[in-house]
Amino acid sequence: MRVFKQWLKEIDVALTHDQIKQFETYYDTLVEWNEKMNLTRITDKEDAYEKHFFDSLLAANCYDFTSVQRMIDVGGGAGFPSIPLKIAYPHLDVTILDASNKRIQFLTHVAKVLELDNVHPIHSRAEDAARDDNHRDQYDVAIARAVARMPVLAEYCLPFVKPQGVWIAMKGKGGEEEREEAEVAIKRLQGTVSDNHYFELPTEASERRIYVVGKRDATPDTYPRKAGTITKKPLM
Repeated sequence: MRVFKQWLKEIDVALTHDQIKQFETYYDTLVEWNEKMNLTRITDKEDAYEKHFFDSLLAANCYDFTSVQRMIDVGGGAGFPSIPLKIAYPHLDVTILDASNKRIQFLTHVAKVLELDNVHPIHSRAEDAARDDNHRDQYDVAIARAVARMPVLAEYCLPFVKPQGVWIAMKGKGGEEEREEAEVAIKRLQGTVSDNHYFELPTEASERRIYVVGKRDATPDTYPRKAGTITKKPLM
C-alpha cells in the first residue's frame, strides 16, 4: 500500500519490497484465521494497516531497535507490536507471551508462513514466566500494547527487562494519567521513565503515547506477585 509506505517515511522506517510482501501475507493470514477465532475486530485492510501495523511500528520512532537483540512482547495477542517490529528488524530475537493457547497457535503459524526465524511464542501468564530464570531480567526490551493499565503493566513487564534495558509501554488516550498512577510501581521495580512520545494516527487522528522506561537494577525478589494479586492490588 502506497499510503502505508508514506506513513512509514514520516517516522523514518524504511521497508524493502520483500518486507512489504510480508505485511501483505500477515494481513491475509490474520483475516483468514480471524474467521475461526477472535483475534481482532479490525479487519478492513486500510484500518488494519493503520491501527495494527503502523501503530506497532511507532515504537521504532521512539527507540533504536537496531541495537536490540532480545525482545519480549507481553500479552502479544495477534502479534502486535512484535511481529511488525520483527518484519522491520529481522535480526531481533523475539519472544511473544500470551495466556491463550489459540493465539499462540496463530503466532506459531504466522512466524512459519512469514519465514521469520528466532520467533518464540510461549503459552504462559506473565507473572509465571517472569519467575523463570530463562526469562527473568534477560531481555533488552519488554514491550506491550493495550494489555492493561500501567500500574499493572509495570509489574507484568519490568521483571523481564535486564538491568540497563527498557520497557516500552504503548498507550492511547489517557496515557499520561496512567503514567502518573504507575510512578510507585515503576520505582519499586527499579524503573525510571526516561522518554515519552506523543503521536496521532494519520487517518483516524486518535492519540498514541509511548513511554520508554529504563531499568536500573535486577528485579526485587518480591515481584512479580502471585496471579490475581497484581490486578486486584496494583502498586500505587
